[in-house]
Amino acid sequence: MALSGVTQKTVEPDEDAMRLDRWFKAHFPGVGFGQLQKLLRSGQVRVDGGRVKTSTRLEQGQTVRVPPLDSDAAKPLHMTANTIRDRHDADVLRDMLLFEDDKVFVFNKPAGLAVQGGSGINRSVDSMLESLRDKKGQKPRLVHRLDKDTSGVLVIAKTRGAAQALTGSFRHRDTEKTYWALVAGVPRQREGRISTHLLKESVDGNDKMRVARHGEKGADHAVSEYRVIDSNPRKVCWVEMSPVTGRTHQLRVHASHIGHSIVGDPKYFDIENWERPGGIQNKLHLHARRIRIPHPDADKAIIDVTAPLPPHMVQSWNLLGFDEADGLVEEE
Repeated sequence: MALSGVTQKTVEPDEDAMRLDRWFKAHFPGVGFGQLQKLLRSGQVRVDGGRVKTSTRLEQGQTVRVPPLDSDAAKPLHMTANTIRDRHDADVLRDMLLFEDDKVFVFNKPAGLAVQGGSGINRSVDSMLESLRDKKGQKPRLVHRLDKDTSGVLVIAKTRGAAQALTGSFRHRDTEKTYWALVAGVPRQREGRISTHLLKESVDGNDKMRVARHGEKGADHAVSEYRVIDSNPRKVCWVEMSPVTGRTHQLRVHASHIGHSIVGDPKYFDIENWERPGGIQNKLHLHARRIRIPHPDADKAIIDVTAPLPPHMVQSWNLLGFDEADGLVEEE
């Protein structure tokens, strides 16, 4: 099955300066590099009407001509809060889908989409799950959360029994969660373990977590592990983070606590007079990259799912010269 004809796609603000081949990988993962080269050589792919190369850097507002592609190549890989606004909930969720069987969905949640409703939130993953009720009327269930501005793997249970099993796996720490982040500066220790107590407090009417003293009323113990994957000389670095516990905003608070706040974090970035490298957007650079969790059915293999980076982080990795392959050692 092919698209009905040529389509024209506009380069979004968060795709500015992205290489054309990276842009295609983000929008049309089924198009291989060799296929893209053939499309470019034959003039079927153009930018603002002109011929281009795979290495051409796109600019916000440009128009990319995309010829008819087969259905697998045409399926979008990345969603953004803007691109889902006017689409049907079930269609949006299906395009976010990374894994599915009879008990579980795993989605690649875009940055900017809330997991649950709340004040000022009109659309959330939880509300959208109404569109995926099964023949028995069961609505899929949330079993963990991601912050609104954090992208990446989100596990959903299809049944009550699956929800109980998956929730138990998170509670008993049988789940391995891996996040990728871009942080300010470079830690002296290339890898380490961060252990603090965290306490929720209200600051100017907004809930925020802070590092608390041991024994402080209401504080919970929080442990995170990290390792540096790559850096761009001392300005920023790419870290892999793994939460051992699952406290609210844990990784964001811990990054700030060790003096290396996550780039684009509106709540916890607290480094004075720090200038963001040119071309990097002021969006939270935290992505739930991978999850490994026991399947609800004990006789089935562990669910192991990896989510591709969101567009704004693809752009940053591109500008900083980071190669995603460098972070794949632990994923093989």
